[in-house]
Amino acid sequence: LLGSIRKLVPTRLVTGWRVCIDYRKLNEAIRKDHFPLSFMDQMLERLAGNKYYCFLDGFSGYFQIPIDPKDQEKTTFTCSYGTFAYKRMLFGLCNAPGTFQRCMMAIFHDMIERTMEVFMDDFSVFGNSFSTCLTNLENMLKRGEDAKLALNWEKSHFMVKEGIVLGHKISKKGIEVDKAKIEVISKLPHPTTVKGIRSFLGHA
Repeated sequence: LLGSIRKLVPTRLVTGWRVCIDYRKLNEAIRKDHFPLSFMDQMLERLAGNKYYCFLDGFSGYFQIPIDPKDQEKTTFTCSYGTFAYKRMLFGLCNAPGTFQRCMMAIFHDMIERTMEVFMDDFSVFGNSFSTCLTNLENMLKRGEDAKLALNWEKSHFMVKEGIVLGHKISKKGIEVDKAKIEVISKLPHPTTVKGIRSFLGHA
């Protein structure tokens, strides 16, 4: 990211290796899994209006799903340190989002829409009273533990009255757009090229 003095500014602290692999040819050959993600507007409507929430984040979500041993060689890549293949699902594979959502829906199928919502690795537990939300959280965590699902506690928030879900503020009052997102969009330069329009729409 270029700062005001035309110097590169890091957008986040990177503490380890981040591998970026071009899997376009592999994705062209893969049979597509069109498992749908949750409808964002419907999910937000179900979340809004509750008194208490718990927002939890999956830890390295995709990496929690193993790749079938016979398919691992298809992820092979070569770098200056050697040739490697993934044993766990990774970003960049076209079926990864659908596969992950399918797994989460299977794990929490009887809780979704009743006591919690799932969008990829974002989990939202809700309740109209403190005790109800706490019970729903306990059930969700027990199910996650049984499925050996790892969560990122540093990004999780418990027993709060509002929170940000998919760029929207959810609370007892209803749904509001995240003000931080509005500020970012309002400061963007007016797009004058196709690439600029795509970048703008990505923020919006």
